[in-house]
Amino acid sequence: MLATESGELPLYSREAFDLLSREWVRIGWALQYYKTFSWMGQPIQQLPEDLVRVQEAIVRLKPHVLIECGVCDGGSLLFHASLMEALGKGRVVGIDIQIRPGARAAIEASPLGKRIQLIESDSAAPGLVSIAPGETVMVILDSDHTRQHVARELETWAPFVTPGFCMIAADGVMRELADVPGGDPAWIHDNPATAAREFLATHPEFELRQPDSWTTYFPDAWLWRKAVEKA
Repeated sequence: MLATESGELPLYSREAFDLLSREWVRIGWALQYYKTFSWMGQPIQQLPEDLVRVQEAIVRLKPHVLIECGVCDGGSLLFHASLMEALGKGRVVGIDIQIRPGARAAIEASPLGKRIQLIESDSAAPGLVSIAPGETVMVILDSDHTRQHVARELETWAPFVTPGFCMIAADGVMRELADVPGGDPAWIHDNPATAAREFLATHPEFELRQPDSWTTYFPDAWLWRKAVEKA
């Protein structure tokens, strides 16, 4: 049995696993566990379970273009580009207000660099990316995680998302971290998940379809553009 404030739960139950997973995520974030991973030699500040779920979507959808807001050290750009290299198609567009010289150098020197375009700009600015007719597009928002900025990004990039494809507003887990060491009480409301929920309320062409991930930094993140019904 698992003892909780409200009683006991069977240890080998979904309810107990949900509770333990939540605390594992909270404690791991406080200890900066997510900073212990890399891809192709570059730091990738993500949980492996989230990376696997994104991989599942990329392999199933096979987008021509993956727009990723947020570059940091470049590990996630290389991760996504390596999937596209394995699939034999696709390019990644990485956008950030400031791209670190070391990250740029590593990406440009990588064999995967041919599949990556870097754009230094406000990631919510319009007119940054050109999409050719027939190209399919998936979007990941992982830059400035304030509610206001993510709301701007959602409005900017939603029209680019191909029907049947998704836009992921990463790191809504902030709302779960407001009371842990290193957290901020404002995160209860000032987070990407709140922005995503508000976006859904005014954009019926999108719907929330969350993977069954129990240890994730991406709650309420997976916004799928509804497929166009054929007449």
